[in-house]
Amino acid sequence: MEKRIGVVGIVVENPDITGRLNSILHDYAELIIGRMGIPYRQRKVRVISLIVEGTTDEIGALTGKIGNLPGVSVKSALSKS
Repeated sequence: MEKRIGVVGIVVENPDITGRLNSILHDYAELIIGRMGIPYRQRKVRVISLIVEGTTDEIGALTGKIGNLPGVSVKSALSKS
């Protein structure tokens, strides 16, 4: 299966979930090219963007696990090839 490059956007509204989220990101570290996290203190949320490279199945597994966390939203956009 062909690898694709993309971006994954994560919004964390539940600060208690940070440890579990970081554990998932660690498990998929081989897919992550870069990561930027911004704490938006006024709104009490954290926004994380990931640059990823992997197959659609690998990236889908990552976003699926993240999306199952309570208080976390995730969206991805991938290159066509």
